[in-house]
This record gives sequence, C-alpha cells and structure tokens, in this order.
Amino acid sequence: MQYALLFYNPPLELVPASEREARLTGVLADMLAWRKELEGAGVFRTNLRLAGVDAATSLRRKGDDVFVTDGPFAETKEILGGLVVLECADLDEALGWARRCPIVRIGTVEVRPEFGAPR
Repeated sequence: MQYALLFYNPPLELVPASEREARLTGVLADMLAWRKELEGAGVFRTNLRLAGVDAATSLRRKGDDVFVTDGPFAETKEILGGLVVLECADLDEALGWARRCPIVRIGTVEVRPEFGAPR
C-alpha cells in the first residue's frame, strides 16, 4: 500500500538570516541520506519538492464563478514544502519511516494512506 508523507516546515523567513544557509544545507543533506535509506529498503516510490507559497496559484469558487488568485493567502506557521510516496506493508511501517525523517526535527510530517486503504 502506498503512503504519502507530506512535509510541513516553517517558512524560511522565520529562521534568523545568519542561520538560514547552514540550516538549509544541513536539512537537505539529512534528507538525502534519509532518501538513500528509503531506496535501500525498497520502499521509496517518488518525491516532490514544492516551490514556495509565493509561487502558488489558488482557485476558489464564489457562486457560479471560479476565481484564480496568487498564493494560498493562509496565515500559517508551517507550509507544505514537499512529499514522498512510500510503498509500505502497513501504517506502522510508514510511521516508522516518518519518525526517521529529518523534517520531524523542524516541522511536521503528515502520513496519509492512498485513497481506499483500510483504516
């Protein structure tokens, strides 16, 4: 069964400017090492690193019309930064991989099964 691990992290602007480069470099290196673990275990399927919310476009319905606007316009302390799709036997296995994800140290990892999966 496939599980999506969605990564929510604080906006980079909330990290002090003097720490940004080092923190980003460290997290990216840790994520690469974690991905190699996933690949070695044969559970990795795909990943997607998303552009920042400033590159987002949202569609919202108002009455019979659909409006296209820039950005999500949500005040939030965490943003969706990317995701990984894993093939795991069950939720416990997916949670085990999520616990090892470096994003857990700075943000949130949401684990969501594919549609129709038993609960």
